[in-house]
Amino acid sequence: MLTAAGVKPECPFQQVFKSTYLYGSFSPLSGDMFCLELPFCNADNFQIYLDEFSMERPQEFKIIVLDNGAFHKAKSLSIPKNIGLVFLPPYSPELNPAEKIWQSIKRDFENRLFDSLEKLGEFISHSLQKITAEKVKSICSFKYIFSSLDWTI
Repeated sequence: MLTAAGVKPECPFQQVFKSTYLYGSFSPLSGDMFCLELPFCNADNFQIYLDEFSMERPQEFKIIVLDNGAFHKAKSLSIPKNIGLVFLPPYSPELNPAEKIWQSIKRDFENRLFDSLEKLGEFISHSLQKITAEKVKSICSFKYIFSSLDWTI
């Protein structure tokens, strides 16, 4: 756009973002992980995640450590019988082992731009495939998890 010298051009601009959300659980005991990419961060999608996660090794009881996000506590949720939810104290993400995994994954995204959500999804899948069971255990093995219980695998 051309303007007279000293005149700032005005042009309308609207930034457009598209989003995807990665839900995940990581075992400090076995190093197993379960992740699901969903289009929204809300109670309906969290329910989908819980239902899918409960079908992964259905005989196993799973404990998920969560922050106090409103959708984690929605009254509409139906918690599967083989899943238990443990809520962290407010404003304490440093106590959530999964946050360390998210930090690790986010490093792969630095200075990258994706042309589509499909390409972003492919990149996310590739990033997750690089995370080994040993890495999950080393990142998620918080002392408080093991200190008060006698865990056996």
